[in-house]
Amino acid sequence: MIRTSIVTPFGPVFEGLATGINLPGTEGAFEVKFNHASLMTMLEIGKVIIRQKDGAEHMFAVNGGFVEVHDNRVTVLAESAENVMKIDLERAKIAMAKAQESIKKQKEKELKSSQEELLKTEMALKRAVNRIKLHELK
Repeated sequence: MIRTSIVTPFGPVFEGLATGINLPGTEGAFEVKFNHASLMTMLEIGKVIIRQKDGAEHMFAVNGGFVEVHDNRVTVLAESAENVMKIDLERAKIAMAKAQESIKKQKEKELKSSQEELLKTEMALKRAVNRIKLHELK
C-alpha cells in the first residue's frame, strides 16, 4: 500500500492508503503504484484519482502544484484541491463565465492589460473548466 497525502495551503485534503494514484503531470498524466521509483515533479491543472484496496476511488480537482514520490509515500502539494463530490457546479460555471468575459475584454483592449493579467485569467478559466468537467464525472 502507498501512504497518500494531498495538502494545500489551507491544510490536508486527503490522508490514506492507496493501491494506485493517477496524477496530472506537466508532461502528461501518470500512475504511481507500489514500489514506484522516487521522483518529484510539477502538476498541471487536472484530476488526481486515488484508488484504494476495497475498489473505492477518490477524485480531486487540483490546480497545479508538486508531487513527491518516495519510499511508498505520495505527497501532493497542491495550490488547491477539491474533492469532486464537493464541487459547487454553479460556482464553477460562474467562475468560467467571468473568466471568459474577462479574456474577451482583455483581448479587445489589444494588450492594454498586461500579458501577465491575461495569463492569470486564462488559468482561472482552465481551473473552472477542470472543475466542471470533473463534476460531471462523479
